[in-house]
Amino acid sequence: MKFQLIGVNHRTAPVEVRERLAIPESQLPEALRHLAGHPGVDEGIILSTCNRVEVLAQTKNGTVDLRAFLRDYFQLNPSDYEPHLYEYSESDAVRHLFRVTSSLDSMVVGEPQILGQVKEAYASARAVGAVHSHLDLLLTRAFAVAKRVRTETAVGSSAVSVASVAVELAKKIFGSLQGKHVYLVGAGKMSELAARHLIAHGAESIFVANRTYDRAEQMAARFGGKAILFEQLYETCDRADIVITSTGAPHAIFRREHGELFLARRKNRPMFFIDIAVPRDVDPEMNRLDGIFVYDIDDLQQAVSSHVADRRKEAERAEAIITVEVERFQVRLQTLDVVPTIVSLQDHLETIRQAEIDRVRGRLGALSPEQELAVDALTRGIISKIMHTPISTLKTAVREAEATTVVDVVRRLFDLHDTSPQEKELQGRRKEDKKAAKLGGGESGAET
Repeated sequence: MKFQLIGVNHRTAPVEVRERLAIPESQLPEALRHLAGHPGVDEGIILSTCNRVEVLAQTKNGTVDLRAFLRDYFQLNPSDYEPHLYEYSESDAVRHLFRVTSSLDSMVVGEPQILGQVKEAYASARAVGAVHSHLDLLLTRAFAVAKRVRTETAVGSSAVSVASVAVELAKKIFGSLQGKHVYLVGAGKMSELAARHLIAHGAESIFVANRTYDRAEQMAARFGGKAILFEQLYETCDRADIVITSTGAPHAIFRREHGELFLARRKNRPMFFIDIAVPRDVDPEMNRLDGIFVYDIDDLQQAVSSHVADRRKEAERAEAIITVEVERFQVRLQTLDVVPTIVSLQDHLETIRQAEIDRVRGRLGALSPEQELAVDALTRGIISKIMHTPISTLKTAVREAEATTVVDVVRRLFDLHDTSPQEKELQGRRKEDKKAAKLGGGESGAET
């Protein structure tokens, strides 16, 4: 069993690379099925946000070529994105996931949105059957670690998000948002967060356009704004001083010709576009127009830097928690690896015990219930003493590098094999007999 992770994020790849690898929510189930069917992958999950695209896989045997998955699925020239990739395996992959889920790897350290995004990715993977065993255990633990980081440190205090940083940038541009008109393109979570911050800082009016008009109406009503039909976007967008756009469109929805049209209607009064979508909603060519100012997700890095110093100490405390949790998870995984051997050993010795009692029962004659219990207790005691050393050794070995060797030695010494169907049936019958004996008042008799 191995964990492998490959991806790009806001630190390793510019937005023009990330947007080519971004997977829209509607296409995520297909991508997950493709990943689950990739040679060697037993379980898999894909996280695609504005700041990162990551593939996490669990394999039973050997290493999987996740670069081949990226080539097969995206059908892009590898030279366009491979220099920006990072890869982790085993405990490093676990650590990276814990850091991402705890918002220690975010553009804005401590922002709360990433946890929800990982949970959504997890739900999508479970829905198509791509996560079902060890990755399920890993993701569940990652959520618990994120909760512990947020509870035990102040890394998320005065929480900021990409949306709030975008609003902060708008304030720096205008000096004040009082009396400014804002246009939200896209009625998703990012847009809602932006709307809350804009209203809190004095924006006069908010327009909302979304491909699904009902969602635009709901958001506009929530914030006292006005919903606009998406088909009327280009006819109405010039009313706004600030346009915050965050759609899932695969291509730019604002191009140079749109900017020229807006400026003509506004008599060259400037417009500011804050594009927090990946892929980008605004063509970079618009930035060449005098009076149009475009900021994309990577431009927000400058606004983020002011938050880094304040959170450095809390982030260090959070990193210490992550280190402890990674070690605990590794021990838990290794414990899971030796459990089948411990169970096999217990079943093997119990089968021998029962067989020996059955073999000599005829020579013992009729036994009273008390004598039956005494024989049972005596033989169980002997088996327990025999099992004590190998089981203790197995449990201790999970923390050592030679754990696999110890497991192999124990299995060889006691000649442990996978339980046959006949042995499982016999064990099942014996368990039923013991259960029936208890329900019958503790009496036990010879097997027939």
